[in-house]
Amino acid sequence: MDKTKAELEKFRQQWREEVSAKRSQPPQHPELKAWNQTSSSSSSKPFGKAKIPQPVSKRRSSHHDIIDEVEPHTHHDVRPKETGRKLGDIDYGNVKPREEPRTALEHYERAVEKEGQGSLGDSVTLYRKAFRMDDKVHESYKRKHFPPSSFPAPKPQNPNPSGAAVTVPNTAHHSLTGLPPTVSEMIAEFSALSITGAEAPTDPSPQPPCPIAAIPEETLTTILINVAIADVASMARVALVCKRMAYLVMTEDSIWKRVVHGHEFGMAAMHYSYAVTILGKPISKHSIDDSNTGYTLDELPFVKPTKSLEATLLPLTSIYPTYRQMFRTRPRVRFNGCYISTVNYTRPGANSNQYSWSSPVLIVTYYRYLRFFRDGSVISLLTTSEPGDVVPYMLKEHMHKNHSGGLPQVVMKDSLPGRWHLTDELPQEEEEEGDLHIEIEGVVPKYTYKMHMTLASAGRGAKNNKINWKGYWSWNRLTDDWAEFVMKNYQPFWWSRVKSWGLGS
Repeated sequence: MDKTKAELEKFRQQWREEVSAKRSQPPQHPELKAWNQTSSSSSSKPFGKAKIPQPVSKRRSSHHDIIDEVEPHTHHDVRPKETGRKLGDIDYGNVKPREEPRTALEHYERAVEKEGQGSLGDSVTLYRKAFRMDDKVHESYKRKHFPPSSFPAPKPQNPNPSGAAVTVPNTAHHSLTGLPPTVSEMIAEFSALSITGAEAPTDPSPQPPCPIAAIPEETLTTILINVAIADVASMARVALVCKRMAYLVMTEDSIWKRVVHGHEFGMAAMHYSYAVTILGKPISKHSIDDSNTGYTLDELPFVKPTKSLEATLLPLTSIYPTYRQMFRTRPRVRFNGCYISTVNYTRPGANSNQYSWSSPVLIVTYYRYLRFFRDGSVISLLTTSEPGDVVPYMLKEHMHKNHSGGLPQVVMKDSLPGRWHLTDELPQEEEEEGDLHIEIEGVVPKYTYKMHMTLASAGRGAKNNKINWKGYWSWNRLTDDWAEFVMKNYQPFWWSRVKSWGLGS
């Protein structure tokens, strides 16, 4: 019994000592305390018999979680924000207050500093003060903190990355003439760049192969020429692939020279005098005066005879300094689409001839269609049918009078054949380059219609996509009388591409 009391008293004494020791020490995190106890116990034992501390029941999955509870994550690329002075600093109490900025550059520097600290309101105020004092203070800041000498000069790129011997002489001719200043400066920066492949998906992975990067520039130019012959729009979209491709598309004049001189989209397909009769047949010495085949109306006082233009020998001029600009801005007819004019007008309804609040109003809508062909012929159609019902059937084989009354030929029953030509590069009096002359067979055989129009451009970046009216006449073959149509509700023609026609006929 005495032994039991002695052990109990000994336990009470140890318990009092532990309580007094805990009160004298600052509180610690339970998990860190368990860690310290295990580390201290292990350090007091021999090295060879040290035991690994057992995990506490409430310990988290990793040591990083413990650190997160005591000390938050520190991002080493961001300086800690100091809210005040610290005790124990050497200069504590002796530091002079920071001077206020005086010059515009000092205000700008302080604004940048405040913006980096997150004080957007203070930074905006300082920015305003800086720009009020000097509206070009940002340039001074750039020269002071980011001088040109701090940026390494770009290394010249190898024009032949494949290392293959060039057997064909380099005939490339790059020209930035005719481009806007901002675009020319940007494109000029691409001149020293080469085609680079895609980046590796991961660091250990090899870079994916890029065979086109090893192709010489002469071969790339030939590829782009073939793409342009097939579709100029597709060749222009190649510029979106990379900066090197954009440089070749915008500056390589040999590509645009081939496009301009070609029959696919260029000036070689243009006619500067009538090439066929009004019915679309080839002109011969027997068809000029044949009333059944066609007529020539160039003897009119207001229509001067034009000269033929040899499109294969087009030189560069001050108006067209590059072939790219010549292709974009020189008037030309498009064959891979249809020109459509939509006319809307209102008229009184019922039996009334005047507008009133009680009388109905009719809105009349009709369309004019023009499709040009490379041989110099044209199809003209005036109808109330919408483009979706007409454009697919604007073919020469559907132009006949023996329609059965059903689709697809019924929409073409009122179509009229004709011919066209442009004015040449030396316009005559009262004419301009881009004037378009069209002769169309009349609804009645004794009539022939004459259209005097001009090619124009409308919209952002679009060229030669519009045809404006200049005059419209009717000629009576029997009486040799001319009558001019009053152009009251006439609207311009707008070009619309038809993909099913390809390059056009």
